Amino acid sequence: QLILPTIGLNFIDHVVGNQPDLEMEGVAKWYENSLVFHRFWSIDDSQIHTEFSSLRSIVVTNWDETIKMPINEPAPGKRKSQIQEYVDYYGGAGLQHIAMNTNDIITAISNLRKRGLEFLNVPKSYYTTLREKLSKSKTKVVEDMDVLEKLNILIDFDENGYILQIFTKNMQDRPTVFLEVIQRHNHNGFGAGNFKALFEAIEKDQEERGNL
Repeated sequence: QLILPTIGLNFIDHVVGNQPDLEMEGVAKWYENSLVFHRFWSIDDSQIHTEFSSLRSIVVTNWDETIKMPINEPAPGKRKSQIQEYVDYYGGAGLQHIAMNTNDIITAISNLRKRGLEFLNVPKSYYTTLREKLSKSKTKVVEDMDVLEKLNILIDFDENGYILQIFTKNMQDRPTVFLEVIQRHNHNGFGAGNFKALFEAIEKDQEERGNL
């Protein structure tokens, strides 16, 4: 009898929603006024952008910060952003992705790949740049960098710690919902340092669909 390998996912780390342009602020205020959430983090299109597209994002959370919900909206760019593509194909606002926490992302992703799950590809140049940045940082990644690169796992870090994260390809026949697996090492961020690499990987798939 064939037994599928165990994955080792612990809990939902965060849930990300996409909104049409100029609706993010209103949705964030609804969470604040109706559910007594507060703003945990925000970023604008001057910080998250590629050659072609950009986004704005606000993260809201409950009072004890156990539930975190990033809310995205597209920002004007040279071409259609992946947020706008989502809104167009989904028909409005909706869930973009669910991030699941793990204590061992290498085992989790290795076994998910054995189960047939497909992940976004990351260019080799990302890891070349990452190794240079880490060499100048006091933050030390304990996992094997060669294995992380082989599995296309992204790394974001600051002076306190780091996260490891990876994103699946779209789970449906439309470019809408996907999944994330994340492992945290004393880091409460959402991978802002990886947004450009993530966007470029998604844009490559967009281009193949003829939507960029």
